[in-house]
Amino acid sequence: MTHRPVSILIAALGGEGGGVLADWIIDVATELDFPVQSTSVPGVAQRTGATNYYLEVFPFARAELGGQVPVLSLTPGPGDVDIVAASELVEAGRVMQSGFSDPARTVLVFSTHREFAVSEKIGMGDGRYDPNRVFDAARRLAREVIAFDMREIAWQQGTIINTVLFGAMVGSGCLPFPREACEAAIRRSGKAVDASLRGFEAGFSRARARMTAAVTDDGSLRVAADRAPVADLPPAVRAVAAEGYAQVRDYQDAAYAERYLQRLRSVCLKAGDAEEIGAEAARHLALWMTYEDVVRVAELKTRRSRITRVRAEVGARPGEPVRVTEFLKPRLEEICAVLPAGLAQPIARMLKGSRLAEGMTLRLRTDTVSGFALLALLRCLKPLRPRSLRFVQEQRAIEEWLAAIERAVPRSPSLALEIARCGRLIKGYGDTAERGQRSLRLILELVEQGSDDLEGLAGRVGAARTAALADPEGRALAGALGLSRPEPKPQPIRIFSRTSTAAGS
Repeated sequence: MTHRPVSILIAALGGEGGGVLADWIIDVATELDFPVQSTSVPGVAQRTGATNYYLEVFPFARAELGGQVPVLSLTPGPGDVDIVAASELVEAGRVMQSGFSDPARTVLVFSTHREFAVSEKIGMGDGRYDPNRVFDAARRLAREVIAFDMREIAWQQGTIINTVLFGAMVGSGCLPFPREACEAAIRRSGKAVDASLRGFEAGFSRARARMTAAVTDDGSLRVAADRAPVADLPPAVRAVAAEGYAQVRDYQDAAYAERYLQRLRSVCLKAGDAEEIGAEAARHLALWMTYEDVVRVAELKTRRSRITRVRAEVGARPGEPVRVTEFLKPRLEEICAVLPAGLAQPIARMLKGSRLAEGMTLRLRTDTVSGFALLALLRCLKPLRPRSLRFVQEQRAIEEWLAAIERAVPRSPSLALEIARCGRLIKGYGDTAERGQRSLRLILELVEQGSDDLEGLAGRVGAARTAALADPEGRALAGALGLSRPEPKPQPIRIFSRTSTAAGS
């Protein structure tokens, strides 16, 4: 035999039907009497459990082999894969990084959407991976690239991404199967057949068109942003300010959004021709003014668009019930943060050091009336947010940051720009938010100390910001500022008896 098997490597995340996709390929090969072998390697450290599925199919019926039996491998070899299919952009990059894609042999089929990894989410700054690096690598390391947003198409067709990915693989022409045999395998599976066939058809058609799509940002706020009153702002600031205005208005109300623009106009007026200062301030100010709290979390989780998205992700049919459990762990300080200062502070003092202060683990069924009603009740606190303890604290800190920018502009625009960029330090909630606020205060204290060498001071501020973003514990920042390094925060150790543990489980 001079022919070789077709090798297929599928990289999929948990809940995306990668195992079902592999089963469809095996089913088709079996029906055609092609020798086939498969294995899967789970990687639970990835986003919700990424798994590699590897299959080899010998594209000839056993009757044509004259009694010979091909030897098929259980593992892929670097550069020895015909088809690489990935259900997410960076998963495609991970496969290429491992060396499995060959520029003379491999057809790369992947979805361009993103599911952010934990390492991207926990970064103090913008920890997102640059998607252009994946596209650049794909052009160099694959014979052909078929890439588009398969998740969006799956949602449109009321199915999950594995059906679209299967269609794209077949549409690439590299699988040794006729289309009709693949559709028959989907029908034999007997699960959500109509939706799966729609997803398969959509993926097949896009692959046949050989259209490679670029990654685009979510445009959900763009309609509102186009109507934002930003004409009086410098040209370099308007686009960011329009998006910021829409986000702040969605977060609270029109009056709060106008407050955002007033603050921004003040900075731009001081900055004059230094429009980059205004652009940086516009971006970080919008993010800071829309800080996360339990009210915002409840509002987002009860929106109709979110419920529709969840139903689409699990492939629920119209009228089919879906069970949704929210896992929440609010700490005492996060609960007190939405209360008026006069009420929150006594409660915090009274419960300080208790087990309640460390957080409550909640499993809330939001597909039930009681569970959804509880989140809806929290959402109703939105009009009271301006009176809350955290709102007052955040606005005070925002004003201090903006005032530092405006004071620095006439002395040194470069220093003002570095201070504006320090808005990146503010993100998240709980310990993450506290560390960011603490780091910013230390940097503003450095600025207040002053220096005759303003350009050198700007460099020190930039270096301090970089150190703070690189080390959430604050040791690198302390070293950059010449301060004593903080000791690690002690963690309590609790010992439970076997009896109580068994009873709790």
